[in-house]
Amino acid sequence: MNPVIFCGAGPGDPDLITVKGQRALAAADLVVYAGSLVPEALLKWTRPDCRHLSSAGLHLDEMISTIADAWLSGQQVVRLHTGDPSLYGAIFEQMAKLSQRNIPYTVIPGVTAAFAAAAALGVEYTLPEVSQTLILTRLAGRTPVPETESLASLAAHRTTMAIYLSISMVDEMTRILSKAYGSEGACAVVYRASQPDQKILWTTTGELAATVKKEKITRTALVVVGRVLDVSLKTLVHHSKLYDRHFAHGYREAEDQR
Repeated sequence: MNPVIFCGAGPGDPDLITVKGQRALAAADLVVYAGSLVPEALLKWTRPDCRHLSSAGLHLDEMISTIADAWLSGQQVVRLHTGDPSLYGAIFEQMAKLSQRNIPYTVIPGVTAAFAAAAALGVEYTLPEVSQTLILTRLAGRTPVPETESLASLAAHRTTMAIYLSISMVDEMTRILSKAYGSEGACAVVYRASQPDQKILWTTTGELAATVKKEKITRTALVVVGRVLDVSLKTLVHHSKLYDRHFAHGYREAEDQR
């Protein structure tokens, strides 16, 4: 029988699902989707007779039992996660439960919100000689994080950061980021990246909390911080070596600098 498919739905725009993900939805008999985050617009890729089930009101064992029953009856099951399922998707515990039942599974990756946010902001996270590291993280809430991965310790590196699942703790985030990047550090908030009601807020680390509260944003928002946000198309100074005419590599000789 076909394996259960864990599929990344992308950040929300139904056209940002991968072609492979779209094909999986088109072939599905049952789609169990993360109803609190995955827009129902994604379900347009399914057949009219496909059954849709939101997992928002289910606990883990209920969800796995539903998937297992459908799989045992020969149905093609797709578990549809927001963004990419490997990132804050609680996917591994689902895999473990399926493995206990000897049910095979496979994973189709998806576009995570951080990359939809970069597209919306028109930024490159890894600008030469500005930042070459991107940290994807979250604040500790009801789900703890290891002590060595606290936001304060990661922010101390002053790299580009995309902060998930933390907008409800914006006061704490503002305090930590202001200390690490300075109160005038460039910061942006992308609410519901790629979706019709997407909203972009440009602010500073010191004004982050005030900006978010003014716009009454309490969930489904990503915070981006780092020096790459300070660089505009007009102020770009450093360029990559990849396209430098004086830089040789395996596919191109360097031009004479004289």
